[in-house]
Amino acid sequence: MKLDTLLKQDAIIDLSFFNFSNAVTAAYFATPNLEILRVNKNFKKFFPVLNNVDHVFFPSVLKQLGVPKKQIDNFQSILEKEGRVIIPRIEIEINGEIKIFSLLSAHTKNQDFPYLNGVQGQFVDRTIEHQLRKEKEDLLDQKLKDQQTIEEKSKKLENIANRLSKYLTPQLYKSIFQNEENKSEEIKHTRKNLSIFFSDIVSFTDISDQLEPEKLAEIINSYLSEMTNIAISCDVAIDKFIGDAILAARGQFDSDGERDDALKVIEMAIQMKLRIKEMQSYWIKLGLKDGLHVRMGISTGYCTVGNFGSNQKLEFTALGNPINLASRLQSKAPSNEILISDITYNLVKDEVNCEYFDEFTPKGFKRPVKIFRVIDFQSKSHNNKRKIFSHKGNFVDVNIFDTSDIEAAINELKTIQEKFKKEK
Repeated sequence: MKLDTLLKQDAIIDLSFFNFSNAVTAAYFATPNLEILRVNKNFKKFFPVLNNVDHVFFPSVLKQLGVPKKQIDNFQSILEKEGRVIIPRIEIEINGEIKIFSLLSAHTKNQDFPYLNGVQGQFVDRTIEHQLRKEKEDLLDQKLKDQQTIEEKSKKLENIANRLSKYLTPQLYKSIFQNEENKSEEIKHTRKNLSIFFSDIVSFTDISDQLEPEKLAEIINSYLSEMTNIAISCDVAIDKFIGDAILAARGQFDSDGERDDALKVIEMAIQMKLRIKEMQSYWIKLGLKDGLHVRMGISTGYCTVGNFGSNQKLEFTALGNPINLASRLQSKAPSNEILISDITYNLVKDEVNCEYFDEFTPKGFKRPVKIFRVIDFQSKSHNNKRKIFSHKGNFVDVNIFDTSDIEAAINELKTIQEKFKKEK
């Protein structure tokens, strides 16, 4: 290149702008007053809407591209104060599509060639980058929404499961929800040796006729709640409530052997009998003049256990003569007494005091069944382990009518104590 050519102003500007000429960005070079002197090929490709921009005021170009006035003013202000400016995001509509650009500009200074002093800058197309970032943000947002949805559904399922648990025995609930390999639909019908318990309230029809629905519900719910608590503590499964009647069994889920199963059911029945006695004053206060009296029957024998019902509704239960026998024993039992069959008696007679009561042949049975009345366990240490929820002292008679939350009852007694102290 000749020296005179090298010293030509335009040639030097072109040489200075050479690196930007083939850049992938849309580059420009302008005077210190932002009059455009050079743009590269990509500038025209990026912004086909523009015509010839030579000697055009650069902020005017930005305005023509649709850049907001506030961004243009910031561009000029920062460039003037700091000598360089970066606008990270500019949205420009090109052929009906919104594109995202970053604009980087800076003053250039050259002592040897003053005409190279000016402003160099470039638009960087960030559209794909922003699209990817937006997709990532959308994915994260969707993930958070999915997580929130899962948490909400989990809470709903947990609430449903908690509500459903009140309709199922703990043993059946566990077999359905905690044992994935043994779902309720897959439970096969099997023959098992069960100890069956059946109880019924004496003259319940008369009681239901003489009480208001709210009082009746309060009495029956308190009775069934306490009986259920005792069944759970004795590891006996409540099969179902039949109105005021209770059908329970031991051996359909877990079994400690027929003898121990029978002992657990008898222990449950004795505890129920004692608890019913404790609650008499409570029920009398609710309007039940003569209190609540219950008959109980227990039998032992083989039953068919499994799901019975239709495709729309299933019930896990047991079928067989021992259930019918327990019901018949209950109907023959005196008020507040427990009768057991001879088979059950033979299993527990070494540990439970019983007395002969009667002999009869139930319908459907080929032989007579001897009946025994349960008195109590022979072991005093065993009997002394039972919880008592009714205490009478010299000054106070305490009866706890909801044993599901003993701590709340104790706190209530403490509150009453503090109240009396203040009133002294």
